[in-house]
Amino acid sequence: MAKAADIGSKRLINLAPDAWVQWVTQRPEVVAKEILGSEFQWISRETDVLVKAYSATHGDFLVLNELQLRYTTHMPLRMRAYAALAQERYRLPTYPVLINILPPPSTLTIVSSYEQEFFGLRAIQDYRVINLWEIDAEIVFQQPLPSLLPFVPILRGGGEVSVVQRALQALRADAQLNQLESLLAFFASFVLDTPLVQQIMRWDMAVLRESPWYQEIEQRGIQLGLQQGVQRQLIRVLRRRFGEIPQEVEARLEGESVEQLENLMDSAIAVSSLDEFVQILST
Repeated sequence: MAKAADIGSKRLINLAPDAWVQWVTQRPEVVAKEILGSEFQWISRETDVLVKAYSATHGDFLVLNELQLRYTTHMPLRMRAYAALAQERYRLPTYPVLINILPPPSTLTIVSSYEQEFFGLRAIQDYRVINLWEIDAEIVFQQPLPSLLPFVPILRGGGEVSVVQRALQALRADAQLNQLESLLAFFASFVLDTPLVQQIMRWDMAVLRESPWYQEIEQRGIQLGLQQGVQRQLIRVLRRRFGEIPQEVEARLEGESVEQLENLMDSAIAVSSLDEFVQILST
C-alpha cells in the first residue's frame, strides 16, 4: 500500500503533468505521457514519482521526481541508486530531479551529483536540484504551475499576506485544487502567525491537524527534531573530549538517523581520538 506522502506527491504532479515536466526539465516541448510505478524490489521510496515523458528531440524518457522535505547527506547516494533502478526497470534514459521543500541547516551544503572512486573505478550520477525557497512565487501564477500553489508561502516573495491570499483564491476557484487548502495553510504557518493564517483561510487548525498532509509533515518534523537534538548532544560530547570539531565532520552527521547517532554517541565516549571517531563514521 502506498504511503501518504507518495499519494500526495503523485496527486500534486497529476494536477498538471505537462506543466510539471516542462518546469523541472526547463524544456517547453516536453510532454508527460504517464505516471509509472515507482516501487522496486529491495528499496522503498515514498517520496519518488516517476513520469514517462516525451520530447521530439529525445523521444521517450523518464523524469524521476524526488520531493524531499529537507535535504540530507544521504540524498546523493539515494538519487544515484533510484535513477539506476528506474532506468534498469523501464529501459529508458532517466532525468533525476531533487525538489527540496524546506532549507536544510546552514552547516549542510546541497550538492547536485554523486561521485565515488573505489579501486580506480568511478561512479557518477548528476541530478537537477530545485530548492523551493529559491523559486519566485510569481512563476506559479504566470506559467501557471498549480502543483506548486500549496507551497507558495515558502517560495521567494510568497510570504506576503496578499500573495498567500492570491494562492488561496486560485485553489478555491478549482474544485480539483481546493482540497489542497490544508497544505497551503500548513506552509503559510511557517511564515505567518497562526491566528493570521486562520483568519486568511477561515480554517480551523484542529481540522488542519487531521489532514494526512499535516500528519505526514508533522511526523517528519518530530523525527527531525529528535535527530537534531541527538546530533547536538553528540557534537557537544565530541567538543568536550577533543576540542573544536571540523565542519566537515559535523556536516557528515546531518541526515543520520536517531539510532545511528545514538550508536555514534557510544563510539564518541569510547574512542581515544577524533581520528578514531572519524574512521568509525566512515564505515
